[in-house]
Amino acid sequence: MPNIKSAIKRVKVNEKANIANSQAKSAMRTTVKKAENAVADNAENKQELLQAAFKSLDKAASKGLIHKNAAARKKSRLAKKA
Repeated sequence: MPNIKSAIKRVKVNEKANIANSQAKSAMRTTVKKAENAVADNAENKQELLQAAFKSLDKAASKGLIHKNAAARKKSRLAKKA
């Protein structure tokens, strides 16, 4: 644990950001999995779930959680499956 006040604050801020980023990334993965399952089962709401997955991938890329090319690749593969 650091002794300097600014370093202590930095550790706290980094921990909070890590938790928020982990939750956002997990939520993104969940929406993508739901869309993949809907496409595989040919569900009637697959279009809505695909849009939600695309939105969450774009959001994660804009926040820097995943690389923008990784988001584009995942979107492309999802669209190809559908």
